[in-house]
Amino acid sequence: MSTGLRRGLIVAVLHVVIVATIGGKLLVDRATRPRVWARTGPIDPDLPIRGRYVRLQIEVDGQETLASASPAEWTPVTLEVEGDRLVAIPSSDSRLFARMVPRDGRNVLVLTQPLAYFIPEHVKDPSRREPDEELWVEVTVPARGAPRPIRLGVKKNGVVTPLELN
Repeated sequence: MSTGLRRGLIVAVLHVVIVATIGGKLLVDRATRPRVWARTGPIDPDLPIRGRYVRLQIEVDGQETLASASPAEWTPVTLEVEGDRLVAIPSSDSRLFARMVPRDGRNVLVLTQPLAYFIPEHVKDPSRREPDEELWVEVTVPARGAPRPIRLGVKKNGVVTPLELN
């Protein structure tokens, strides 16, 4: 085996190990970290080259703890799951931010970092909902950082029904 081929194989194996490690960490987080459904609002994507996706702005509970913040102020937060709610707690050392925004005639607390949920080409845009339906997303809540989307759902009459987007 030539030296060039050997080096190429070593680099290829290192790449596979790195990707497998990241994938393994995500799978372990999904199995061990809390999961919760959160109300979301779609926002227009600004990077169309990335493929078909829905860009989501996640609503979180915590208005009481962030009530003193002005609507334009970005407050650093960490996320926790309390019962079936995703809750933002002020944290000075976090890189995740939340702020109050008007949505559907009321002020809600949203994460400022939107999530991208990728969808297949043949699927109808799931963000276009009827007036009596709300778009929700099930997320894994890691120890630090933004939640990771698992699947989308529609809440109608108080019940969240997961969407089949395959």
